[in-house]
Amino acid sequence: MIRNCPNSSCQISSSQSKIRSDGFYFRKSDSRQIQRFRCSLCGKRFSSATHSLAYYQKKRRVNFPLFKLLASGVSMRRCAKILNIHRITVKRKLHFLAQKARLDQARLLRLLQSDRVLEMQFDDLITSHHSKLKPLSISAAVDANRRYILGAEVSVIPAFGHLAELSRKKYGRRKSQHKKGLQKLFGSIQNCIDQNALIKSDEHKTYPEFVSRHFPKATYQRYKGGRGCVVGQGELKKLHYDPLFALNHSFAMMRANINRLFRRTWCTTKDPQMLKNHLDIYISYHNNYLI
Repeated sequence: MIRNCPNSSCQISSSQSKIRSDGFYFRKSDSRQIQRFRCSLCGKRFSSATHSLAYYQKKRRVNFPLFKLLASGVSMRRCAKILNIHRITVKRKLHFLAQKARLDQARLLRLLQSDRVLEMQFDDLITSHHSKLKPLSISAAVDANRRYILGAEVSVIPAFGHLAELSRKKYGRRKSQHKKGLQKLFGSIQNCIDQNALIKSDEHKTYPEFVSRHFPKATYQRYKGGRGCVVGQGELKKLHYDPLFALNHSFAMMRANINRLFRRTWCTTKDPQMLKNHLDIYISYHNNYLI
């Protein structure tokens, strides 16, 4: 618990030697008694909730139910209906829950530095930004043995295939941010991967460059992608043995539990940052409650 004086000009803002208890107060939002403190040097009064991410929130009771619903395939508007709150409250709390989830993920990655990943699998999941003419790429990596999702980054990519010409005609040329996304993903998890780890991916032409840059001593294996089966909505492959099963199964669970990633849905992403927030919430729920 942080009990430092919140007054930045106080000389003991980083010390607890002059902090004294100063009673309690009753918090209506979750029916708890909160400890108050007082700095004996500057006289500043604060509480154990002052440094909390949920500081000034009035509906703390819905935070955890909303966290579970957002990671269980429920749309934001339906979350508002179920919890009897306004949809704008859901939007604001999604930002808060994503921030909290990123802190949880950073804590997990610090723990993995002492028990490093021995086999990592990574690939990209394709989704869209409001329209299939504006695709997005989700670069993700998983621990194949313990099934942790190590991280995920959202990148803007240009349309490809039969939609490419129509996309350029309607929205102009889109710059690819895929390499920046891979660089950010690998940079965030580099310290968690054993230097002699086994790394697996498909045969995407961009991947070897980043693997050799970040994991030069690792054993890197590439596999040809297989046809998707109906179960798993195309993410699980129609193979007798799938060498990337841990990753593909994690992608299939994302498709099933993040509403905006459903194959057939009218809940599309209007802002790539909101997709990133939703992904962080699901990753935290997956790593802490599902496995």
